[in-house]
Amino acid sequence: MYHHVTVLLEEAVDGLKVKPDGIYVDCTLGGAGHSERIVAQLREGGRLIAFDRDEAAIEHARARLAPYMDRVTLIRSNFRHLREKLLEAGVPARDGVPQVDGILFDLGVSSPQLDEAERGFGYRHDAPLDMRMDRTQELTAADIVNGWDERAIAEILDRYGEERFARRIARAIVEARRRRPIATTGELAEIVKEAIPAAARRTGGHPARRSFQALRIAVNDELGAEEEALHQAVACLKPGGRVAVITFHSLEDRICKRVFAQYVGNCTCPPDFPVCACGARGVLRPVNRKPIEPGADEIAANPRARSAKLRIAEKLPDAP
Repeated sequence: MYHHVTVLLEEAVDGLKVKPDGIYVDCTLGGAGHSERIVAQLREGGRLIAFDRDEAAIEHARARLAPYMDRVTLIRSNFRHLREKLLEAGVPARDGVPQVDGILFDLGVSSPQLDEAERGFGYRHDAPLDMRMDRTQELTAADIVNGWDERAIAEILDRYGEERFARRIARAIVEARRRRPIATTGELAEIVKEAIPAAARRTGGHPARRSFQALRIAVNDELGAEEEALHQAVACLKPGGRVAVITFHSLEDRICKRVFAQYVGNCTCPPDFPVCACGARGVLRPVNRKPIEPGADEIAANPRARSAKLRIAEKLPDAP
């Protein structure tokens, strides 16, 4: 059973200002919660195009969105191919760039991927060391852990997990694999735990959390895909269209904030001005100056929502 609790559902979809006849893109289909809320607001002429690289998510969405499939296109692909796939799907283009009314990203790993032990994302169950969102790709977490050199592993743990004991953990991994290959999540979690000083293990959650996050990001090149896709999303928005991005850790949020800033420029006009009048012309305007976060009730119902942040930007009416 593919079960995923959608985070910031109302805030994200409301932020897109869905038009009944608009074209909208859900770049991270997952459990299809956001997609269902969007497509339910579409009428004749409206269209939803949803991406996911996980076949299980696509099949689940096909069933969940069955009443709306006359206006839904499901695409199994990494969202870093956004522009190319939208053109293939027949989205009207301007100067070779497809044009849509809104784009949503709900980044990170979905609940089913975490909860299904055989996917190898979690450290709480012993399972094959996999972590692939797209199970047709070749690179797995086991390949990195057993094949990459100590320096490369340490760099991944430091950069993507912000793990302060990255070097110690990398050294422990290399020493352990000399005895036998590290094959399961349970084995890796124990190696990481033993490499971290006892005092540090007593605070900050599970000691393997950061290392597993880092490996997952590396296996799926999540941050590289995010940055590529956000630039494409800005280009693919119609003037007045909106992009909404939900992130779950500081690395994702930092990229979103930086990319948005590149397109906002230094405009000093009030947010309700229809066009830039100060001469510092940008492409986007931030809809929310500070990220929107889940409320206490949502966090109580779904603890995984606690780190979520939502940023929304709108393409200026006179943007090129």
